Order: sequence, then C-alpha cells, then structure tokens
Amino acid sequence: MELDLSPKLPKQAYGGDGGAYYAWCPKELPMLREGNIGAAKLALQKDGLALPRYSDSAKVAYVLQGDGVAGIVLPEQEEKVLAIKKGDAIALPFGVVTWWYNKEDPELVVLFLGETSKAHKAGSFTDFFLNGSNGIFTGFSTEFVGRAWDLEENVVKSLVEKQSGNGIVKVAAGSKMPEPKEEHRGGMALNCLEAPLDVDIKNGGRVVVLNTKNLPLVGEVGLGADLVRLDGSAMCSPGFSCDSALQVTYIVRGSGRVQVVGIDGKRVLETTVKGGNLFIVPRFFVVSKIADPDGLEWFSIISTPNPIFTNLAGKTSVWKALSPEVLQASFNVDSDVEQQFRSKRTADAVFFPPPN
Repeated sequence: MELDLSPKLPKQAYGGDGGAYYAWCPKELPMLREGNIGAAKLALQKDGLALPRYSDSAKVAYVLQGDGVAGIVLPEQEEKVLAIKKGDAIALPFGVVTWWYNKEDPELVVLFLGETSKAHKAGSFTDFFLNGSNGIFTGFSTEFVGRAWDLEENVVKSLVEKQSGNGIVKVAAGSKMPEPKEEHRGGMALNCLEAPLDVDIKNGGRVVVLNTKNLPLVGEVGLGADLVRLDGSAMCSPGFSCDSALQVTYIVRGSGRVQVVGIDGKRVLETTVKGGNLFIVPRFFVVSKIADPDGLEWFSIISTPNPIFTNLAGKTSVWKALSPEVLQASFNVDSDVEQQFRSKRTADAVFFPPPN
C-alpha cells in the first residue's frame, strides 16, 4: 500500500467559550497510526482553563503562541505551577496530571506531540479528565464519591451537578488562580527561543535540540525534539535518522518545499508546507527542505530521546567519508567528476545559504 505522507491540518475535537482542542486524525494521516504517534493542539481564549487531566500517552508540549500558566503534577509529587510563554517546551511523562490557563489576550496555543504505543487508540491521545461533565468524578455513584472523600450526600450532588464544562471552561473574570513560581520551571521547561543554539549557520539556519542533557524529563517521555529556524531561501541538507526513529514535524511559521525519498530511491513526497501543517517522515527515509523567501520554522519530535542523524550533503556528509574509488565506481563516473562532487560543500553543514 502506498504511503500517504501529505501534510495535514487538525480538526476541532471539542471546545466552547474558553477555547478549543484540535487533533490530527489517523484516518486522514495514516502515518500517525503506522508510527504510533499522536498530535493535538490546545487553543485557550482569555480566561480559558483546560481542566485537569491525564493522558494515555507520553508527550512533549510546545507553546506556539501567547503566555499562560501550566499546572503539572508528577506522580506522588506536589503540584508545580509554571509561567509558560511562546517557545517553551515541556516534557510530560506517563501519569502526569496537567491543567492549562490563559489569563490574558492573545490566545494561548500549545502543541502536543507524543508516542501512542500504549494508548487505547494507535495514533490518538485519550485524555482522562478529573473534572467536568465527562470527568472521572461524575462517573462514580454518589455513594462511592461520598465514602471515598468522606462527604455528605448533598455536598456530593452539588459537586457533580455544577460540573457542566467539557474539557475547557471559561473562568469568571477576576477569579483568583494559582500564581506561577519561578523555581518550578527548573528541569520542567526549556525555552527553545532562548536556549543555547546547537547549530548556528549564518544565512542558513539555527537549531535547538531537546535531549536528556537540557531537559532530563524527555528521557522518561522517550522522545527527543528540536526547533529549527531556516532562513529565507536556505536549504536543509538531505538526511535521515540512523537510529530507526520517526520524525514528526509541525510547521510553526513560514512556508517552503519538502521532498522525501524512500525505498528503492522513490520520491514519496514533494509538496509545499506552510504554518499549521503536520507531516511525518518514516524510519530511514531521507528528507530535505528549502525555505521560501520568508523563511521556514518547524518543531519536531523524534521517537528516541537522543536522536542521531546522518547528513548526505555538507562537510559531515557520509559520502565524503567514503573512499574516492568507491564513489567513482558507485556513480560510474571518472575521477574528475568524483573530485568535483567531493570538493563541494566542504565548509557548510546541515544548512546551506541561498545561492549568490
């Protein structure tokens, strides 16, 4: 069966006055199911609160827009309340309970990418809400709730009947909410727009890689991630993950062209991507991107916490490591052509500035 790798946009799953939750569907993006990957996006309006929930999947959250507050409770630990802003990445292991709140305009938008091999539905996240009309609290009988929390029946009924929101609610203006604490950010979040750059090439691009060194929790999540900013008309070297990892890419802003080459040298994707698109590169397939003049920025997760990539062009190219005689015989060319091929891109790595 031919793989459909074409980029897709999410669809709204639920929402209301406080905001909306969007998800990418495995039926429309089959590689989600094939790769056991989930993808979703939360958009909160002013005073919007995403109710406390836990998930059947480990995830990485990335703040695409706005400022807000996140509450995070790791198993058997105290709640951590974090101020979050554009560029923040947060690792969310199994069992973590989270809530999200937007106090001000503009809209707070958070991307979730994760691994679904242990999920109820391959390629989809299932959230279990602690509160709300579809929350766990409302599922138990008044007898069980009363005994578990040592409450009178009238109190139990009041708690259950007032939970009318579904996943997202709008908090009354002026309501007091938990204040974030700076010390809670340590080890929980990394701002990819402020972090030291792992790659920085003039007129080419920049990369920040999330791994177990700068965000230790990604080790528990089992995923790596990176933020790539490609300058206008620059190119990202053709390359592949050499440790059998899938690469899931969300286009944050800008636009550009993408080509993916797979088994038997077949080009399996050639398309233009733009902000909001999501696409997946299968294991060992080679991908390359060229930004349009306005540049191209993307956030990716890789299905291993410390990914290793092999580049096929630039000074770190695997072809440059091969013997000249092997290249000459493999390409079936004379030594002059082989020398021209080897002599190019001796200084550039990963990103190539636009031609002069």
